[in-house]
Amino acid sequence: MLQPNIIIIGSGIAGLSCALRIADHQPDWKIQIITKKTARTSNTRYAQGGIAAVMDTLNDTPEKHIQDTLLSGKGKCDENVVRYVVENAAACIHELIRYGVPFDRKPSGALSLGLEGGHSYPRILHVKDYTGFAIERVLLNQVKKRPNILMYTHIHAIELGVTNKQSDGVYALDTRNKSMVFLSSDAIVIATGGSGQVFEVTTNPTVSTGDGVAMACRAGAETKYMQYFQFHPTALYKSKGRQKFLISEAVRGYGAYLVNSRGERFMNRYDKRGELATRDIVSSAIFRELDMSGENSVFIDCRHLKYKEFSSQFPEIVATCLKYGYDVRKDLIPVVPAAHYQCGGISVDINGQTKIRGLYAIGECSYTGLHGTNRLASNSLLEALVFSATASEHILAHTKAQKHKKPDGLPHYHYISPISLTRYTLPLRRWMMESFRSLDDKERTQTYINRINEIEIQVRERFADGVFPALTELYNMLAVAHIILSEALNPKE
Repeated sequence: MLQPNIIIIGSGIAGLSCALRIADHQPDWKIQIITKKTARTSNTRYAQGGIAAVMDTLNDTPEKHIQDTLLSGKGKCDENVVRYVVENAAACIHELIRYGVPFDRKPSGALSLGLEGGHSYPRILHVKDYTGFAIERVLLNQVKKRPNILMYTHIHAIELGVTNKQSDGVYALDTRNKSMVFLSSDAIVIATGGSGQVFEVTTNPTVSTGDGVAMACRAGAETKYMQYFQFHPTALYKSKGRQKFLISEAVRGYGAYLVNSRGERFMNRYDKRGELATRDIVSSAIFRELDMSGENSVFIDCRHLKYKEFSSQFPEIVATCLKYGYDVRKDLIPVVPAAHYQCGGISVDINGQTKIRGLYAIGECSYTGLHGTNRLASNSLLEALVFSATASEHILAHTKAQKHKKPDGLPHYHYISPISLTRYTLPLRRWMMESFRSLDDKERTQTYINRINEIEIQVRERFADGVFPALTELYNMLAVAHIILSEALNPKE
């Protein structure tokens, strides 16, 4: 008897958690995780702050977490989804603890809970300032213990196979063997993360090019709220490369200040919560300060904090700042807002299922209704955990093995130098950065859409026969940029 074959695209917290759940309930099923780089290359590993969950039930309540989330989302959250996620948070945390995630604890043994912007009470579980890295390492170790989970690296998914509105496989580039492959499946889970590389300044790794959203749309799935892209207020200004090093929001929760070039705290002019306002408010305030001053950055001031305790809590941040010449004991740390998190995404239901049968989307690439216009700090890893659970349950209950017909032919792999694409990627990213400062200007937004359309025409004419990862990523970024600006021009309600 045939056993179902499940393909999961992406090796972050969402994809790994989903694979583990399916494998543990159906050890005879085949679960293939494919990732376009290494197993560790994902947004998850860069999540410094932690996971929001109500674990201190003496002082905190799920209702407080729910209201904080709704307030941060500014009326655009689905309250039923918010309640479901918050009420299932503790169970997901206990599962991570069983897997072996070493969350920080107090001397008493109780979980150490941090405070971040928008939260009314400390409820952030963390592992120092490298929570995502620690979680991913534990989950990957767990995956290795399941013989029915197969991890395939350097497999770049480029298109989804869909027949009669039913997903049936993935077209992919094997970048090691330089060949095209078709991987048949009975269910596909897109867990590809976000699309921060569409912007000129981002905290996202180079793999975050919106592949999942673009593929799903080409296959016939729908998106929602893609125009709500969250900028993190505090990326290290002088980080090398396009991916900027993140200064966690937990640093401000710990007591650090934001100051302008004159050394003045300014956040209280914009919100009574000061440095602990939600990310959209803090980022907007920083942009306004920069517009008024003409400076390149504002600063985080940690000089008044006890260094021994601070460096113990944030070792990676302290070390990275020192690497760039900033000693948190005596220097102000220059920071700027950077594209950080895609609040919208592929539209899914409470089971993580798209409108295409057998096609699921979980994690940052999906729109579940949790975040609304602005994600509450540390709700993203939580969302990934909860929806990996609901998706796995639905897959287990509804997936049946089928005989798949292989496609007649596959495109040939043609090499294209990534350098030849910079003439298109550089202006695209600059325009997207500029557009986000003026999304309310409909005429200007339409101008940027027209420019993006012109670039796509040029690329398709110049590289008509090309099939290569960098080119595929460019097409995906163009598609995602178009979706973001189009939904800003004509919002979906």
